Amino acid sequence: MVDMTVHIGGLTLANPVMPASGTFAEGLAGVVDYNRLGAMVTKTITAELRSGNPVPRVAELGNGLLNSIGIPSKGIDHFLTETLPFYRQFESPLVVSISAPTVEDFAKVAARLDQPGIAAIEANISCPNIEEDGRAFAMAPGSTARAVEALRAATKLPLWVKLTPNTGDVAAVARAAEAAGADALVVANTILAMSIDIETFRPRLGNIMGGMSGPAVKPIVVRMTYQCAQAVRIPVIGCGGISNGDDAVEYMLAGASAVQVGTATFVRPHALTEVIDGLTAYCQRKGFDRVAALTGAISDGELRVDEMEVAL
Repeated sequence: MVDMTVHIGGLTLANPVMPASGTFAEGLAGVVDYNRLGAMVTKTITAELRSGNPVPRVAELGNGLLNSIGIPSKGIDHFLTETLPFYRQFESPLVVSISAPTVEDFAKVAARLDQPGIAAIEANISCPNIEEDGRAFAMAPGSTARAVEALRAATKLPLWVKLTPNTGDVAAVARAAEAAGADALVVANTILAMSIDIETFRPRLGNIMGGMSGPAVKPIVVRMTYQCAQAVRIPVIGCGGISNGDDAVEYMLAGASAVQVGTATFVRPHALTEVIDGLTAYCQRKGFDRVAALTGAISDGELRVDEMEVAL
C-alpha cells in the first residue's frame, strides 16, 4: 500500500493530484469523483463581473492548446452564495483561485474568503497589473512581493501563489513570493504564444495572443519547477502539460510536491483520476511506500562516463 498523502502549504492532501484553475468546474462532477482528488481548485474568480476576451478564445494546436479566455467571472458575491455551497458537499479541500488588477483589489478579494468550506487561496498573480502598465505581477520580484504581502496581510488562509512562465528569472520571483509570505507556489501558468491562420491571414485568437498549454510546454515548465524548488523551501506545485502518471512523476522528481492537471481534462474528462492511478502504480512498481519520497529525487549529480555515453 502506497501512502499517497502530501503536505502542501498548510494543507494535508490525500494525494498530490488536483485540477488546474480554469479547467475544472461543477459540471465535471458528473464524470469525476471529486472525493478522489487531492484538492479541488476553482476557476479563477474576481471581485467584479467580467465578460472575458473577444472570440475566438481557443485554438487547438498539434501539441497543445492556445487560449485567451480573459477570466470571465460572475463576481465574488455570486461565488460565495451560489458556487461555494456546491463544493461543500465534497471531502476534498477547496482551493479558491483569485485574480485582481491591483494589489489593493487582491487584498479585498482575499479578505472575503475566510468562509467555511474554503481551505486555501490560490493567488493568480500571472494576471495583468494595471499599476505596472499591464505587466503581470509575477513577471518581476518587486511587484510579486507587493501583491503577496498585501494578500498575506488580508487572510490567514493558506496562500498558494501561481507564477507566470513569462519572466526572465522565475527563481528570483519564487524567492520574492516566499519572502513575502506565500505558503506554496504553483509553477506555472500558460506560456504567452500566438498562432496565425495562413488561409485567412488572421490571428487564430480574437485577442491575437494567448496562453499555450498542453504537452508542448511540459519540458519548459519542468525546468522552471526544478529551478523554483531549488530556490525556495516552501512546496512547489507543478503545472503544465501533465497528461498521465509518468508526467506527474517527472514533475515530482524535479522537486514538485504536488501537480495540477489542466488541458488533458478537456481531451479526457477522467484524466485527473488516471493520473492518480498512474502515479500510484509507478510507486508500487518502483518500490516507493510514500509518494512524497519522489519529490526532489532527481539524480542530478555529475554524470559518470558510462552514463554520458548512454545519454549521447
